[in-house]
Amino acid sequence: QVQLVESGGGLVQPGASLKLACAVSELTPGFWSMGWFRQAPGKEREFVAAIRWRDGTTLYADSMKGRFTISREYVSKAIYLQMNNLQPEDSATYSCAARKDSILRTRVEEYDFWGQGTQVTVSS
Repeated sequence: QVQLVESGGGLVQPGASLKLACAVSELTPGFWSMGWFRQAPGKEREFVAAIRWRDGTTLYADSMKGRFTISREYVSKAIYLQMNNLQPEDSATYSCAARKDSILRTRVEEYDFWGQGTQVTVSS
């Protein structure tokens, strides 16, 4: 059973940055892809970004391009989400997800494993 554990969330002011991390328990994630999603209260979970573990190819939701950066660290089996210039509308629970396939996907139902999420609150 794959376990994903997120960290790095918190309360920040508008304009601040945060870097989220997701540790992956699977020993051989080389042929997988992973993604970040977020869900605000009362809203559906939405795709943020995805990355192919093998070669680092990335995919972003259009609204996230330019402010958010997804990356992975192969040796430590972790992915990250660097978020810059955060705004109140970015407040949400951010979750990482993994799928046993190298094709980058954007829909919730296309991912096989999920972490518990980490809360990000942007408020002055």
